[in-house]
Amino acid sequence: MALIAMETGRFHEKYAEEIAVYGTPYRRIWILAVLAVTFVVVPLVASPYWLVVLTLVGIAAVGATGLNVLVGYAGQISLGHAAFAAVGAYTSGLLVSRADAPFWVAIPTAMVAAGVFSLIFGLASLRVKGLYLAIATLAAQYIVQWILSSWTWITGGFQGIVIFEPIQVGPLDTTTPMGKYLMVFISLALVVVFVENLMRSRSGRAMIAVRDQDIAAAGSAVSPLRYKLLAFFISSAIAGLSGMLYGYNAGLVSTEVFTLALSVQYLAMILVGGLGSIPGSILGAGFITMLPIWLRDLLPAVGIELSASVEVHLLTMLFGVAILLFLILEPRGLYGLFRNIKDYFRMWPFSY
Repeated sequence: MALIAMETGRFHEKYAEEIAVYGTPYRRIWILAVLAVTFVVVPLVASPYWLVVLTLVGIAAVGATGLNVLVGYAGQISLGHAAFAAVGAYTSGLLVSRADAPFWVAIPTAMVAAGVFSLIFGLASLRVKGLYLAIATLAAQYIVQWILSSWTWITGGFQGIVIFEPIQVGPLDTTTPMGKYLMVFISLALVVVFVENLMRSRSGRAMIAVRDQDIAAAGSAVSPLRYKLLAFFISSAIAGLSGMLYGYNAGLVSTEVFTLALSVQYLAMILVGGLGSIPGSILGAGFITMLPIWLRDLLPAVGIELSASVEVHLLTMLFGVAILLFLILEPRGLYGLFRNIKDYFRMWPFSY
């Protein structure tokens, strides 16, 4: 078993082979298996309810992957990710509902708008780090929330913007749970492919160099400002895509969604899933999104009934406990735990 599973005897003769996404046959098998389950098995066996739940997981995974580019790969902490998602959601909502723009115009415009808006706060990353940068991005969250609640003639206030026009993707009917699920996970697949290739490019390696030691990176002709701003732009553009997907999925863009709590949830997703890991972003998004559902199903089963307000506070506490436990027991998150288990079986019966 060990000889079959262990990837030995494989050598790369070219640099392109070294950085290839599909480096080994086993990696290709894993990727094909995940794609088969996502796009074949789940649509065939999942009920409409679970398709809706998994669609929300996919939207969260898109946003978490974007945040991991900024925090996990570039090392720039952000507490304003929900604000950048809101910019994308409202931009696409306004274009579709008031300008009758097609989705293929609304999507890139929303992503660019979110990315450009983030550059304002990304400039602070050249002067401050750590908690100071977190406070700077927190300002973005409060500024966006104030604009959304005050400029009601644009945003619709607490009533939000209703999106009637569905996304047209060939023969795909995006008005059904199945269509929305496929649309979201196709978007997630494209984001994953983009980020995987980005991290293998010169720009991705420069981001990692800036994360590890920005002064040494600057001494190696890597501009910290350029790559910090690039990380902010890419991360926020992907966040704008997730906000747009949420608006299309719900049919409504509202101020009550893109709050500080959502930014904290995004941060919890990448910490629980694993910093600097794309699979970790997806696993963390699934865990944090499914946690309220598991809680609502588990508590009545053991005879515990909670009010809605108590349940919200309990969820907040559980998010904090989950982050704390993973930081102490498994800093690499769920994906790190998965890799430890996989390595154990790959090396069995040996312990090295």
